[in-house]
Amino acid sequence: MTMDEVELSAGTLQYTDTGGDGPVLVFLHGLLMDASLWDDVIADLRADHRCVAPTLPLGGHTVPVREGTDLSPRGQARLVAEFLERLDLTDVTLVGNDTGGALVQLLMAEGAARVGRVVLVACDAFDNFPPGLTGRTVVLTGKLPPSLFGAFMQQMRLKPVRRLPIAFGWLTKRGDPVVARWMKPVLTQPGIRRDAVRALRGIAADRRALVAAAEHFPRFDRPALVVWAEKDRVMPPDHGRRLADALPQGRHVEIADTYSLLPLDQPALLAQSIRKWGAP
Repeated sequence: MTMDEVELSAGTLQYTDTGGDGPVLVFLHGLLMDASLWDDVIADLRADHRCVAPTLPLGGHTVPVREGTDLSPRGQARLVAEFLERLDLTDVTLVGNDTGGALVQLLMAEGAARVGRVVLVACDAFDNFPPGLTGRTVVLTGKLPPSLFGAFMQQMRLKPVRRLPIAFGWLTKRGDPVVARWMKPVLTQPGIRRDAVRALRGIAADRRALVAAAEHFPRFDRPALVVWAEKDRVMPPDHGRRLADALPQGRHVEIADTYSLLPLDQPALLAQSIRKWGAP
């Protein structure tokens, strides 16, 4: 897929877009990731959907944002809303995994005018924000100045470090080659390290954001699919069931043999779940 660019208030945002006339799916990734999280899922769903995947300024991006951009969770959610407006996307199915699912929830709480339905895939929820040992450790590194953060992150060049539970070891079973690629911007670009630290500090400053967002779920009157890893060690499986129960049109699915990053570990089953659900 080719990479497109759009100018937003934050600066240049890169994204992939399969085009086509089918129903629109917009995919959101998590911290220290980029849009390639969704490549294998999109390869399946693009046959009958227009699939759009922005790379958000969460540390895996390659173009630094403008100075002063709000990179807190709520600021990132507003950036997604601006992206949908700039591309004039309406009645979209908004899909989020990991931190991307947190951004979907924040948009739901704000009304999500351009969103017709949502898919929450093994994501931060309720008081699990940042999620688990992995999330808490990464957010803690955001207290470091960008230069020291970069020095600390140099360890992520090593596969044994990436596979630790405090890194990506409990997030994906099979996706380490992709994870290694995600690390390159923050390891090599000072501007990306600056953005990553600001994003991490934004999370640390608003740890109750998803608890507050959940209060709005009973009023979200659109279809919602919740897909979870059966034995997730970062995103509690009970949270998946709670999310589905809290949403008036919620439906819950669990997938086996995967960690939190289902788009890497079980892309075919995830795509099948979305298509079977009928999006839209």
